[in-house]
Amino acid sequence: MQTDTPETEADLVALVGSRLCHDLISPLGAIGNGVELLTMSGAPMSPELQLIAESVASANARVKFFRIAFGQSSTDQRLGRPELVTLMRALSQGGRTTYDWQVEGDQPRRAVKLAFLAILCLEPAMPRGGTISVRNDDGQWQVSGTAERTKPDPALWANLDGEASKISPAQVQFALLPREAAAQGCALHWEMSDSGVAITF
Repeated sequence: MQTDTPETEADLVALVGSRLCHDLISPLGAIGNGVELLTMSGAPMSPELQLIAESVASANARVKFFRIAFGQSSTDQRLGRPELVTLMRALSQGGRTTYDWQVEGDQPRRAVKLAFLAILCLEPAMPRGGTISVRNDDGQWQVSGTAERTKPDPALWANLDGEASKISPAQVQFALLPREAAAQGCALHWEMSDSGVAITF
């Protein structure tokens, strides 16, 4: 009997991620359109409608982000800088963390997938928020975060070095990032200080 390889398991995870995000985008878009139609009809933008509009915009941005981070990607797909900058700006709205996409030009979706998984790894180490920046210097990607104080979990970060540990659903990125990096032939490196954290590949 043929057993699944890590690559085929990763493909299945990506397919599930793509399916879930695809199915969530449509109803979120419909809610957003409904709020827009209400305001166009002359209805006042009440605090309740404002809250719904902001929540839908935030959820839309997060689902689009997850679709890239957890979804399927092929070697020939590319993502444009304007799309990525807009997505980072949307993610920054109303939260304690600011996301700064500093990479110029269009980028392979597979590389952006790694960057997004790295962002998800940085977030729990910055519980009070801060700034997360993404750069690409001569082919080397760096995802770095600055904060008043970091709070890393050594057991979680050990996963990036190949030391598997028990993880929760909210920590799945720590299992996926090293697998995806290995599949793409990338070596992961990370460093942590009291006020910053960075992942390079």
